[in-house]
Amino acid sequence: MGQSTSQFGLLRPIQDTELALMLSWRNAPAVRQNMYTIHEITLEEHLAWWEGTRESSRHRYFMYEYAGAPQGIVGFTGIDRANENSSWAFYASPEAPKGSGSRMEVLALDYAFQELGLHKLCCEVLAFNTPVIRLHEKFGFRVEGVLRDQYKRDDEFIDIYCLGLLSEEWAEARDEMIAKLTRLSKGQS
Repeated sequence: MGQSTSQFGLLRPIQDTELALMLSWRNAPAVRQNMYTIHEITLEEHLAWWEGTRESSRHRYFMYEYAGAPQGIVGFTGIDRANENSSWAFYASPEAPKGSGSRMEVLALDYAFQELGLHKLCCEVLAFNTPVIRLHEKFGFRVEGVLRDQYKRDDEFIDIYCLGLLSEEWAEARDEMIAKLTRLSKGQS
């Protein structure tokens, strides 16, 4: 399917020895503030979650590796084989190089539509996280709805943006997005 994405890194299985690293990224304030669960997650909570998640056929989580180093997490949840859809999310290491979100997104979209064979990929983003909403829109995601005042944090209600991307939309936009990211990454070197 068109251009290669190998220059953007890879998604690989998470090793048990990386669970503490994964937790440290997830507990970083910049990551936590954009999640539904904002308390510092304990190691025991994390290990219990991982035990149930890794055995589930409805969830898949990957380590994002770039330039030979772990840089982030990509997860697919609620994989629905009958309806060929799933939700997804990602977060980068606080030390991840600029452009990591875009590189993870390319790899995630290829995985969703090529490996999982999905028809549709969805995500939810808290309304104040406009950089991520814009990032998803650059890749072709469309805002399919806004759940008004859906999430309450510190006595404040927050809207949730629901976004979706169809496989044919990604197939149409893919090569152009890869070309843009390749040009951008060459400009950064």
